[in-house]
Amino acid sequence: MPATTFLAACRRALPLLAACVALNAAAQAPSRGAAQSADYIVAVVDRELVTNSEVEQRIAGARREAQQSGQPLPSAGELRRQVIDQLIEERAQLSAARDSGVRVDDPELDRAVANVAQQNRLTLPELRERLARERIDFARFRANLRDQILLERVREREVQNRIKISDADVDALIASRASGMAPPEFNVAQLLFALPESATPEQVEAKRQLAERALARARGGEDFTKLVNELSEGAKEQGGALGLRALDRLPDLFATAVKDLRAGAVVSQLVRSGAGFHVLKVIDRRDGAVMVEQTRARHVLLRPSAQLSAEAAAQRLREYKQQIEAGRATFAQIAREVSEDGSAQQGGDLGWATPGQFVPEFEAVMKTLAPQQISDPVTSRFGVHMIQVTERRQTSVDRKQQREIARNLLREQKFETAYAEWLREVRARAYIEIREPPQ
Repeated sequence: MPATTFLAACRRALPLLAACVALNAAAQAPSRGAAQSADYIVAVVDRELVTNSEVEQRIAGARREAQQSGQPLPSAGELRRQVIDQLIEERAQLSAARDSGVRVDDPELDRAVANVAQQNRLTLPELRERLARERIDFARFRANLRDQILLERVREREVQNRIKISDADVDALIASRASGMAPPEFNVAQLLFALPESATPEQVEAKRQLAERALARARGGEDFTKLVNELSEGAKEQGGALGLRALDRLPDLFATAVKDLRAGAVVSQLVRSGAGFHVLKVIDRRDGAVMVEQTRARHVLLRPSAQLSAEAAAQRLREYKQQIEAGRATFAQIAREVSEDGSAQQGGDLGWATPGQFVPEFEAVMKTLAPQQISDPVTSRFGVHMIQVTERRQTSVDRKQQREIARNLLREQKFETAYAEWLREVRARAYIEIREPPQ
C-alpha cells in the first residue's frame, strides 16, 4: 500500500489521526542534519514550541494542494504569517488541554491504537512495521494520538459547557413550529361528591368538607381507586377513570384543572360543577404527537489537514461524484474506501434522522436533495462532506422527542459562537513569544 493510501486509511480508521499526516510530513522533510542547520524556534506558546521546520512543512503542503486544486495562494509573507498564526492557535489549545486536568490513560490509548490496526486490517505488530516503513516512530505516534484525543475531548467539554439552553428557549422554539401538533390525551379519574339541584347552603358546605378531606387523603398518597370505591357518588368502574381522551374532549372544567398536570398527579383544589364537587387524578397522559419528515442519508467525509486543504478535499469529492454518476463506482464503495467518518464501514449510511440531528450546514443541503441525488461538497466544522439522500418518510414524534429535537437545534445554533469564544479565551490566556530568525 503506498504511503499516502496508508495514511489516509489511518485517518479513516480514527478521525483524530490527523497526527498521522503531520508525522508523515516530518518524515519527508530534509535529513536530520540539514533540518537542524536550518531549524529554529519561531514561537513559544506556554510550554509548547513552534519550529521553523514545522512552518516550512505547512507552507510546502499548502503550495502542493494549491497547485493540485488550482486555488490561488496569498503572497509568501502573508502565507507564512497565516501558517504561524494557525500553529500558535493549535499550540495554545493543546496547552490548555494539558492544563485542564483531563487525562487519556494508557488502556484507552491502547484501545485507540488497536482500533487503528483493526480498521486497517492489521495486527499490532504489522501496524508497528508499517509505521516504521513510513519512518514514523511508534512512541511519537502514540504521543501524537494521545494529544489529539485529549484536545478533542477538552474542546467538546469546554464548548458544550458554554452552551446554556433553558426550558423557556425550548418551549419558544416548539411554539414557533407548533402547526400540526395534535392535542395531548388524558385519562382522568374522578371522585364525585354529588349535590342535588336544589341543595341548601348547609348541604353544599357539608359536601365540600367531605370532598376536602378526600382531596387531602388523595394528595397524601392513598390509593385513588380505594377512595373512589369507598367515597365516590359517581361511577366506580375502572376506579372512576373516564378513559383516554383528547384534552378538547374532556369537560371544560376538567380540562382546565388537569392540562398542566403530569401522569399520577392529583389536582390541588376541588373542581365544582353543577353535579357537585370533584377530586381529579391524572391516571395517564400522552402528549400530542407531531408529524415530522425523517431523512435517511449517507455521506463521504474528508477532514482537512496540514496536507489536505478544504479546497483540495472539495475537489476530490467532486471527482468522486463524477465517478459515481458515470457508473465507475458506487457511493457505498467510495465511502468505504475514503470516508474519514465512523459510518465508512456501513457505506456512509447515517440511518434515519429527524430535523436538528445534524449540524446546520449539513442539514440545510440535505433538505434540498431529492432521493438518490448527490450533493456538491459541503463544508461543516467536521470537514468536507458529499451527501446522498436515499429515502424520506413521515413519522410522528411525541412531546419528549420534540423537546430533544428542539434542544439539539438550539445547541447547534449556539455551537459556533461558543467555540469561537473559547478559542479567543484560550489564545488570550496563553503566553506567546514570537522569536526572530537567527542571524
